[in-house]
Amino acid sequence: MTMSKKELENKIVSVLKTIHDPEIPVDIYELGLIYEVKIDKENNVFIDMTLTSPNCPVAESLPKEVEDKTAAIEEVTSAKVEIVFDPPWDKSMMSEEAQLELGFL
Repeated sequence: MTMSKKELENKIVSVLKTIHDPEIPVDIYELGLIYEVKIDKENNVFIDMTLTSPNCPVAESLPKEVEDKTAAIEEVTSAKVEIVFDPPWDKSMMSEEAQLELGFL
């Protein structure tokens, strides 16, 4: 049985929710650092993500972790992360759950 794009996207999001910014006790998905997950016909995955700041201490390791964990999903052919700073991240991009957890609500 092949997985639909939506099912694969949900599986990728589940994996992304296991990755945390080391300075903030919230996963990168809830933080709003993942802007877009694109999946082509061959199940190559392209993720646009940002960092809380360009000087983020994990600027090198975090995108690699996202790429590696996404590529490790059985149905994924390859994974590529593109770091973008447009639009710049700010705390309004966090999910309500993340804002609540960090005391912003």
